[in-house]
Amino acid sequence: MRSRFDEQLVQLNHSLIEMGALVERAIASAAKALITQDAEIARSVIAGDSAINDKEKEIESLCLKLILNQQPVARDLRQISAALKMITDMERIGDQAEDISELCIALTAEEYIKKLEHIPLMAEATIKMVTESIDAFVKKDLELAQAVIDYDNVVDELYITVKKDLIELVHTDVKNGEQAFDLLQIAKYYERIGDHAVNIAEWVIFSITGMHKDKQVL
Repeated sequence: MRSRFDEQLVQLNHSLIEMGALVERAIASAAKALITQDAEIARSVIAGDSAINDKEKEIESLCLKLILNQQPVARDLRQISAALKMITDMERIGDQAEDISELCIALTAEEYIKKLEHIPLMAEATIKMVTESIDAFVKKDLELAQAVIDYDNVVDELYITVKKDLIELVHTDVKNGEQAFDLLQIAKYYERIGDHAVNIAEWVIFSITGMHKDKQVL
């Protein structure tokens, strides 16, 4: 019975890695669509969101089967519960990549008001955070999970820089306002993706220690 349970936990880890890969690809493709002003890439991100949603349902079903059929002990229950929380954040990251892509389509018809520098860096940073948070779960690596949480400062600082730059451009010429707002929205979506990666890392810590945001839960 335990061997079967362990096999299903391995399957759970593999499925999380697969969902993480889908999410990482969505973030990266949305960034590429933005940089290249390629509407087709943006549309592929939007179309691909259904695969992320399907993977969430698949993992949710597996987690519920593990809880109902295997009667897991506290350590295993933490791992399964954390996975259920993590996929919610991952699904929302997919939604935000879709939102970014929709804005990218609207921006394809006009020249950018400034060279994009910091938003692509935000995309790179959030991909790193998502990848490492899932790695931390699979490897049960507390230090890596904490590193993800700490790295959110990088994303926040980049967002502040983007915001200052865009405000300055609007002050220089009010005609920049509409595009500046769209670009700021995109930066905000990446900032939120960073927050979701932090949430994932916090649930990783819970899965290992039973602590969530410094409170003992299980």
